[in-house]
Amino acid sequence: MAINVVRFNDAGTPRWGVVTGSGVHTLEIDAGSTAVFMESGLALARAAAAQPAPDRELAELQLLCPITDDRQLIAQGLNYSSHLREIGIPSGKLPYNTFFRKASSCLAPADTDIIRPPHVRLLDYEVEIGIVMKRAVTGPEQVTRDNLAEFVGALVLHNDVSARDVQLPQVQFYKGKSYRTFGPTGPWLTLVDADDLAHFDEIEISLEVNGERRQHSYASDISFKPAETLTELSALQDLGPGDLVVTGTPGGTAVKAPGAVKMAISRLLSDRKRWELFIKGALKDPDYLRDGDVVTASGRSNDGRIDLGLHHNRVVPQEAG
Repeated sequence: MAINVVRFNDAGTPRWGVVTGSGVHTLEIDAGSTAVFMESGLALARAAAAQPAPDRELAELQLLCPITDDRQLIAQGLNYSSHLREIGIPSGKLPYNTFFRKASSCLAPADTDIIRPPHVRLLDYEVEIGIVMKRAVTGPEQVTRDNLAEFVGALVLHNDVSARDVQLPQVQFYKGKSYRTFGPTGPWLTLVDADDLAHFDEIEISLEVNGERRQHSYASDISFKPAETLTELSALQDLGPGDLVVTGTPGGTAVKAPGAVKMAISRLLSDRKRWELFIKGALKDPDYLRDGDVVTASGRSNDGRIDLGLHHNRVVPQEAG
């Protein structure tokens, strides 16, 4: 059974709590790191959920990002068929999994303001499902649908905010996606077991800007699913409890593939000129985020079994100085 667990500020001290309706049952466990919770807090949370005794009101809490910044943040790119098609890949699938890193300092609460750096003019959004590691992985593992719950302890909603005018011309995924506040995450961890993970494909995610739906899809549209992804990652690097792997975004982002004529013309230009024209044209596109825009996102299965909660973020310019 899926259980939602929040990390919140209690007079300057971070704490964990199990969400029960409109209340929260505070857990007596160190909340300094998501790693500690994933290692020793899962059983405690499930016991509290079985005998709910809320001692706080959820609406009154200042929620913190449930993934602490001492954890790794690894991202999959180009992993939804709908997104691949909109950027000019008709097959809707690449023959390989695409990974990149984000600075964990970009992680922020689900209701944080998204701070736009002054040089960023093409600000984009990407709603994603994140999988949270349950235990350490220090060597190659064969992860399958049947044993996935041995490795994944929770799911979480993430917005992979992106500065396209940095990411694309400079070919810098890390740089274009790692500015502080470029990773709203939460509002809670949704603890999952094997039965819950069997319904992963049924999770519906959506994102709106100023009330207009921009993105909407189901996890069934993901090309490289969590089991396959963790198998490949385990052969590349170590993973620790509480590490976050975000699984890509569906179609509907502001960035789009140019038309066939523009593509043909661009091949005759230098890289510098090509990107100058791209930025000039994109600045006219109303889909890119502007200061004052409100971005909301959600994720849940239709039957309510899995509820990843809601995001509510306002775009604001970075203050000078």
